[in-house]
Formats: sequence, structure tokens, C-alpha cells
Amino acid sequence: MTELKTELHDYLREAREALVWKLDGLSDYDIRRPMTPTGTNLLGLLKHLASVAAGYFGETFGRPFAEPLPWLDEGAEVNADMWATADESRQQILDLYRRVWTHADATIDALELDATGRVPWWRPERNQVTLHRILVHMLAETDRHAGHADIIRELIDGAAGLTASKSNLPPEDAASWRAYRDRLEATARMFEG
Repeated sequence: MTELKTELHDYLREAREALVWKLDGLSDYDIRRPMTPTGTNLLGLLKHLASVAAGYFGETFGRPFAEPLPWLDEGAEVNADMWATADESRQQILDLYRRVWTHADATIDALELDATGRVPWWRPERNQVTLHRILVHMLAETDRHAGHADIIRELIDGAAGLTASKSNLPPEDAASWRAYRDRLEATARMFEG
């Protein structure tokens, strides 16, 4: 079980780092830009993941995150965790995310995979969980939003890849990528209605 916990934790750490890397080198405007019709933006993804990780690795296991997260309070604006207000800086959100990591990592280190907790915001018939389930849940949640961040970053400035040191993409130049995209577009147009 220890090996499985270590493996899940390592994947979670890698996903966190990939998400943070997507902000590197961008302006404050670009990290806040709503790039989809539903407002998805890079800094908001980080704020959201900090918020949910604080709950899942905190309150769920009787280890509440010590800082208030007012955007999660009852009566808070809908989607308040999905964007940074003008008063919330990049550094504040990054620092919050890292403090939540530390808190989450302490919970993961302190508990066995079969340790039980309760997710108060889930339906009663399914809110009893194990650390294993929450680790898998948060790994999926983090990777899902890291994928969103991949696309958002590519839309902003064309930067793509897993991390600064591990692109995870074929080694193509800009002309090759344009030709590849053009070929896909031509194929898609064959199916236009």
C-alpha cells in the first residue's frame, strides 16, 4: 500500500507542477483572460484547485485548512473560486496553492490509504471515503484542469507541452505544426454539412 500511495502522490505532485508552469512567462492580463465562453482562465484554475484540495484533504479527514476561503462561503458569488478578483494577485493565489499543497501533503503523509473520512458536500449515501479514493479523485481533478490549462496556454501564446523540461510532444517546428493542423482542417472540411 505504501508504494501505491507514493505513486499516486507523485502523480499528483507532477500534475500540480504542470499546472503552475502554465502561468510562467505570461502577463497578469493573460493569466486572468477568460478564454472560453464559460470564463475558463489560468489563475482561476489554480484558485479552484487550491480551494477543492483544501476541502478534500482538510475537512474530509478532520484536518481543516486553517485559512478562510471566503469565495466558498454560503452566499458567495457563483463561480467565485474560478477567477481571481482585482484584489487577488498572482502571487497570492500561487502562495495559497502552495500552502494548500503543504497541508494536503501532510494529510497524505499522516494517513494510510484506507483511512476513512467524510466529504460533507457529497450525498450521504456516498460521502464516506478513504484517503485512496480522495487521492484518486484529486489526481483526476488536477489532471483534468491541467488539461484545460494546456489548451488555454496554447490559445494565449502557442506554448504547449507537459512541463518546461518534459514537452511530451513530438519534436516538430512551427512550420510542421502548421502543416499538420492544415491537414486536419482539410480532413474536417470534408465532413462539413
